[in-house]
Amino acid sequence: MKLAQKLSIRYVKAKLHMIALVSKKKAAKKALKLFSTPMLKPKIKPAPVFLRGRQLSFTVDDYTIRGHRWLPEHHPVKRILILHGFESNSNKFSAYITAFLKKNYEVLSFDAPAHGESGGKQITLPLYIKTIREINRLFGPISSFMAHSFGGLALMHFIEEVPRSADLKIALIAPATETKTAADNLFRLLELDEEVRKEFDKLIFEIAGKPQEYFSIRRAMKNIDAPVFWAHDEEDDITPITDVMNVKLDGHSNIQFFFTKGLGHRKIYRDEAVMESVVEFL
Repeated sequence: MKLAQKLSIRYVKAKLHMIALVSKKKAAKKALKLFSTPMLKPKIKPAPVFLRGRQLSFTVDDYTIRGHRWLPEHHPVKRILILHGFESNSNKFSAYITAFLKKNYEVLSFDAPAHGESGGKQITLPLYIKTIREINRLFGPISSFMAHSFGGLALMHFIEEVPRSADLKIALIAPATETKTAADNLFRLLELDEEVRKEFDKLIFEIAGKPQEYFSIRRAMKNIDAPVFWAHDEEDDITPITDVMNVKLDGHSNIQFFFTKGLGHRKIYRDEAVMESVVEFL
């Protein structure tokens, strides 16, 4: 973690603790806003493959969502959607786009709300799910999906709500398996007390209409029987392997796990062996 980030966290932590002395609920609202706001939105020079794609845009909840569609040289054999994670963007998956085009796939990739070239300042899981739903409505049907991190959590909640197509396939790379784990990490970082956490959980229920535990890939997998490829690193410090092992212990015959060590949460999707396995699976 860079010094500027450390100083920023210290400031936010001190501010939230002061607010919590006055109102636990107000502190919880501030924590939820922080939980939903990408702190990093770097301007990245587009990879060359993005110059070949057709620019697309649509609106979700007054946010302009921007992305691209790529068509292969010959008639596409399938259509695939690539989904990125929190504080990421579609440009980071340019190597996958190129690889899928070589396989004669039509490729779709969009920046999520509040990410990359898309509009907005905040993102929630229901909003990301709604965005995927709209992509499928406007540019689908889509039968192949690849998702990293938060994109994986949103994708699996979308998948469980739609009728399964016969050729549906899903590739997950370091998916955010449990929303509760992400919230736990935030509260650990900010050192907020249990009273604030109770108010935080209440707010999520008020907004989403469901408890935090509902937003879980482990829970969603009970309603998904499509083939799934799942790559995860044993040393992932963002989406811990312990959450993944709980899913593995559930014994889903439709999940093919691919474990790595030493790649962490972000290097894993850039790993050549992981990329080759994902492309081959899909």
